Amino acid sequence: MDTTDIFLYAGYLMIVIGAILAILMPLINSLGDPKSLLKTLIGVVVIGVLFGIAYSSASGDVAAKYMADPFNITPQGAKMVGGVLLTVYALFLLAIVGIVITEINKLIK
Repeated sequence: MDTTDIFLYAGYLMIVIGAILAILMPLINSLGDPKSLLKTLIGVVVIGVLFGIAYSSASGDVAAKYMADPFNITPQGAKMVGGVLLTVYALFLLAIVGIVITEINKLIK
């Protein structure tokens, strides 16, 4: 094991610790204010509903060459990836619309 492997494992460890802290710290801070937990829960539910709509409208079609080695893509996997992509597209569009509305609102005020 050379130093590159050691630094990679240290980086992986820091990513895991950062992810755990990114999830736990807001929860610990919001225990004093339960309304902020409700807002977070509403956001998670909205994204979940958006993903459900995107997943149900995604196609599970896979070309024959991708069903074989080395890809081994299943129709369920293709549908999941399609659902995630449609969700990302919808959130991106929603962010752009929000930015435009905010800038128009600043111009008016």
